[in-house]
Amino acid sequence: MEPLKSNESNNNSESKNARLNNAYPLKPSAAFVGASWMTLIIGMTAYCIGLYNSAMAYNEKGYYFTILLFGLFSVISVQKSVRDRLEGIPVTDLYYSISWFSTIASIVLLIIGLWNANLLLSEKGFFGMSFVLGLFSALAVQKNTRDLKQFESTNI
Repeated sequence: MEPLKSNESNNNSESKNARLNNAYPLKPSAAFVGASWMTLIIGMTAYCIGLYNSAMAYNEKGYYFTILLFGLFSVISVQKSVRDRLEGIPVTDLYYSISWFSTIASIVLLIIGLWNANLLLSEKGFFGMSFVLGLFSALAVQKNTRDLKQFESTNI
């Protein structure tokens, strides 16, 4: 039986592992990359089909579609700026703050729009869930894209 290690030695091994992972990034599995892309396509398609089939005016449909695009872009921007900072790549505080603000704003605008919409509660839930699915999968796709690029650049 091995004696218990102190927290200091655990922290040292964790920092060594972190340095090794940065020096030799792991390639995301094909299953995770595929699942990320499929959930992004499913979330965006479901949201757009819901918009198409809804009994809203065209200006309302445009509002919800714009919020989807705004949200997808803003979460990708947040993921990129957060990861850049973690990797030591300079990101201005202004851009970092705008990224977070735009992400929060897109979610708040969707909530306000759905709160005031003349839709069934099930339709409001459908739009909310497909929106969240799209945002989360956009984060995963961005992460996988960046990981694959980093993996390819270190293994060339």
